[in-house]
Amino acid sequence: MSHTLLSSDSWQYRALNAINPGLDYLSRGLIALTEAGHPVVAGSADLQYSNGLNRYAEAYPERYVQFGISEQNMVSAAAGLAACGHMPFVATFASFLGLLCCEQIRMDVAYTRLPVRLIGHHTGISLGFYGTSHHATEDISTMRAIAGLTVVSPADGPQLTAAIEASADWPEPIYFRIGRGRDPQVYADGTPFVFGRAIVHSQGSDLNLIACGITLHAALEAAAALKEQGYSVGVIDMPTIKPLDRQAVLAAAGQSRLLMTVEEHNVLGGLGSAVAEVLADAGTGTRLVRHGIHDEYSLIAPPTTLYKHYQLDGEGIRQVALRQLEQSS
Repeated sequence: MSHTLLSSDSWQYRALNAINPGLDYLSRGLIALTEAGHPVVAGSADLQYSNGLNRYAEAYPERYVQFGISEQNMVSAAAGLAACGHMPFVATFASFLGLLCCEQIRMDVAYTRLPVRLIGHHTGISLGFYGTSHHATEDISTMRAIAGLTVVSPADGPQLTAAIEASADWPEPIYFRIGRGRDPQVYADGTPFVFGRAIVHSQGSDLNLIACGITLHAALEAAAALKEQGYSVGVIDMPTIKPLDRQAVLAAAGQSRLLMTVEEHNVLGGLGSAVAEVLADAGTGTRLVRHGIHDEYSLIAPPTTLYKHYQLDGEGIRQVALRQLEQSS
């Protein structure tokens, strides 16, 4: 059967992803590790065209495993591969990986401290019309509650590639939480990445925004708009949610009268909760606002429409932050 499209306007994953450069970054990082001599094995649950692993499969077909729609088996198999000395990276939708596979991640991967790299893609509400069952707004809270599991939420493709390359020397299993490959680019290729370290873009005395994942770009837009309105606003990228950069949080709390976390996730248990725990443990009096999805099942619509509805775009974050600044003035 021919796979040639009848129309250039046809909606078809292979055609759309073939022209989506954002999906190059996952494979780019794995290819770099492989070329450096690391025993990489990649696998996907029938979604290699959704996460870009088809690029790696084409480059190293003997190192790629197509598990089919068998996510739990894929995680357990990855644990077995790691136990045999391989460096497995396995990927599927975050809603399946972080929730459906929670038991396998806990017992087969984290409990045994095996260096498996779990790639949960299309996080948050980025699957849009696929519906609430495919939205991942609970995976941060689920994954960061598992002992011995590192949780990373890169802001864009270059940061993902850098984090993957840095993972070669990281002894713990990792859950990578990434978008859909169409996220606005924040960082240049080759920007260094250090696990557990925040990236301070700017510091503010009125407000410091702490963001992760795709919300970073929107937070930067919001901060720029608020600065034009006369406010002193800083932005901190928190790509490693566990272990969290406590010093960066406390430094931001000591500099501004208001902190606001921004995440494409339920505000319960996610980045906002992690920051709140740091502030509470340290006994700081800085006010914290947690912005995200407020304990509800997300609606079904195109991703950009959902970002606007939940005020997770630049303008929405600006409006939420402005209301909080006015209340605290």
